[in-house]
Amino acid sequence: MAAQWWKERFLRYGPYGLLGLSTAVTAVIADAIMSRSEVYAVMGLVPAALALQLWWGRAERTAGAGSRAAITHFCVRTVLAFALAWCNPFFSIYAVLGYFDAGRLLPKRAVRAGLLATAVILAGSQCGSGLPPASLMNWLAFGILLAVHVTITMVFAQIADREADHVRTQTDTISALEVANARLEQALAENAALHAQLLVRAREAGVADERRRLAAEIHDTLAQGLAGIIAQLQVVNSVADDDPELARQHLDRAAALARHSLGEARRSVHDLLPVALEHDDLPGALKKTVRAWTERHGVRAEFTVTGTVERVHDEIAATLLRIAEEALTNVGRHAGASRVGLTLSFMDGELCLDVRDDGRGFDPAALPPSGNTGGFGLGGMRARAERVAGTVEVEAEPGRGTAVRALVPLVRDGR
Repeated sequence: MAAQWWKERFLRYGPYGLLGLSTAVTAVIADAIMSRSEVYAVMGLVPAALALQLWWGRAERTAGAGSRAAITHFCVRTVLAFALAWCNPFFSIYAVLGYFDAGRLLPKRAVRAGLLATAVILAGSQCGSGLPPASLMNWLAFGILLAVHVTITMVFAQIADREADHVRTQTDTISALEVANARLEQALAENAALHAQLLVRAREAGVADERRRLAAEIHDTLAQGLAGIIAQLQVVNSVADDDPELARQHLDRAAALARHSLGEARRSVHDLLPVALEHDDLPGALKKTVRAWTERHGVRAEFTVTGTVERVHDEIAATLLRIAEEALTNVGRHAGASRVGLTLSFMDGELCLDVRDDGRGFDPAALPPSGNTGGFGLGGMRARAERVAGTVEVEAEPGRGTAVRALVPLVRDGR
């Protein structure tokens, strides 16, 4: 970066410095090597060179390499440098700018010609007599110096070619990156649309599954409870006159069945929507769920959050909360654990919920295959995760505890 900065400073202000230096040296030695006509010529050519450089300082902002303005500037400056070096060889100090500008101002096919013209000016200025060479010895020196400068020209030409290739490579790389960024933005937009479609389908699938679950629960609990109540009341009706005590027992059974059915109805309604998410975000709801479970079961349970917490879509939050509740229910019913740990991890594009216990464990291969009803237990957890394109993995071993991992997409809440 520093080298590039110095290069830009030299290309912008260097011509003024070199022209000024050449003019100063010429003024000091003018009486020794210049005629009066050459002095007058220099007095006209130096302001012309300065005016040319001032014009180029403004035109360079809009003119690129190989443009008509760039070619005109290089050619006119080369002619002025030749004329000034003809008058005084010390103006070769100014003419050396051709080596630096040929590659960046001229078209590729004209770079070597521009470098060769600069080489002729410098060789003529350094041959001992200025331009034109005055004697055979000066001509011989001019030939040797021209060969040296042509070699330098070839080096500068190679440098110019490498810089051009470097610029071209940078341009191609930038273009490729722009194309890649455009494709990435398109892919992200498509991914967002797919997430939206996924949530809609998950919601539709969830509605259908909830309907099937409610139908099964109504059949297994409410309908059977009502059938039992009716049966008890029929017995009461048939024995009320003959055996009042037996009738009272059946009435008590009918009342107990009614209370049980009412409790089942309330539980089914409660399962329709995670009430905990109405007032808390997912981490807060999980924390309260773990605390309530600990109070009910008297088992130590810890909840941990890792990563940067973000507000996630309601469907994703409800899915993980239900999976956590079902996993804790299984621990409370079957594990006999003394310690339980829940970890919610916010990762790059994913949410991970880990539920671990140190209970009696089990053999996953011995479990019966889960149906498609999306009921409770491990099958229910997997079904819930699959509705939002997630997965549930279970690691368990008899006597070694159980670990349940739910991995779902991190879909942020758009509100």
